[in-house]
Amino acid sequence: MHVGHLRSTIIGETICRALEFVGVEVIRLNHVGDWGTQFGMLLAHLEDISESSDFEVKNLQELYKQSKIRFDSDEDFKKRARAAVVHLQAGDKHLKEKWTDICEVSRQDFEEIYRLLDVHILERGESYYNYLIPDVLSELIEKEIAVQSDGALCIFADGSDSPLICRKSNGSFNYASTDLAALWQRISDLCADWIIYVTDVGQKKHFDAIFDAASRAGWLKRENGNVSLDHVGFGLVMGVDGKRFRTRSGDTVPLKSLLREAQSRCLDSLRGRESTLSDDELEDASRIMGVAAVKYADLHNNRLTNYTFSYERMLDLKGNTAVYLLYTHARISSLLERAHTQDLEPLSINDLVLKDEFERVLALTIMKFPDVVESVVQDLLPSRLCDYTYSLCVTFNEFYGSCKVLGGEQERSRTFLCQATAISLRQCFHILGIEPLYRL
Repeated sequence: MHVGHLRSTIIGETICRALEFVGVEVIRLNHVGDWGTQFGMLLAHLEDISESSDFEVKNLQELYKQSKIRFDSDEDFKKRARAAVVHLQAGDKHLKEKWTDICEVSRQDFEEIYRLLDVHILERGESYYNYLIPDVLSELIEKEIAVQSDGALCIFADGSDSPLICRKSNGSFNYASTDLAALWQRISDLCADWIIYVTDVGQKKHFDAIFDAASRAGWLKRENGNVSLDHVGFGLVMGVDGKRFRTRSGDTVPLKSLLREAQSRCLDSLRGRESTLSDDELEDASRIMGVAAVKYADLHNNRLTNYTFSYERMLDLKGNTAVYLLYTHARISSLLERAHTQDLEPLSINDLVLKDEFERVLALTIMKFPDVVESVVQDLLPSRLCDYTYSLCVTFNEFYGSCKVLGGEQERSRTFLCQATAISLRQCFHILGIEPLYRL
């Protein structure tokens, strides 16, 4: 997995958590591309290099680069790669074994990353739907939605300048074949009421065509309400140079190395602040902060726009960053811990007395939380929850800087307000996939 997979994973997980927060049953599906041309390239390349050496499938990224160069420059190799896809989809035993090895190596890598990101998702690659494709396409042909054109099977939609090709002229299946079968399966077998696709904005036209075909086929109609379909698009991850975020050599940035770099920088920053945490606690805090910084840097931008990936910006203690949010939560937690040591009686809403303007503003901000979550769910925009979380932290810090909490006349009321702020922050953190820090 590389930085290009970052946005779909983080945005998709946050939308899932927001839906679950309001009581929706959610199935997370990772639609892995395990069945297309790129696998034909890899398989053909492996066939060639295994003729002269005992080869073990390991460095897939390097192998893919080698096979892509050959695919773009060697017509004979291109034909063999495309033929390998057809044979694989037809069930060739030898190719299936090599394909299984490749998938297992890939799976081990992205499962490690999902653990780091605290993402729990069901893998269901393109290959899962292969057995459904012939019947699904037959149904579309029978309903005169899919038609033959220049040897390929195509779906023509009103207002579109190009057809949706759902079976190539050489008989092989493609993304559209799989996406149509997957949509049919999710509606018919999973009985989904709402299906949300999270991909880059460049695929919007493709999914518009898929959704149109499903609607014309009558798949979305139900007696108790139609199935809803949404495409959640997002922009690119850019470097500070204004170009797509890549390594100095021009390669895509591995997501694992990106997360490790963020954690390393957080550890250096924490050590430079003379923290009272032990070495093990510092390591754990830097892990939490690094992952949170990467997630929040993505989520707080409007998902439809490109955003610039910058370690300096995302780790800024004073900006709209996860670091600022986590420090605010740690400050509140420290204050509440001191209040607890004073053996205060259990607090309740009856203790709340709002006399100061900063108190009232904070209380009103806390009360906005349910409406913000509802807005995120309705419009599928996680950035709105980030805006709220940052606003809550800013409002609390203004309150804390102006109103004495412990030892004053309003101690119980203000402590209750701090407690309510902490609870709201943790709810925000949970939806955003951020683990809270209680000490720094």
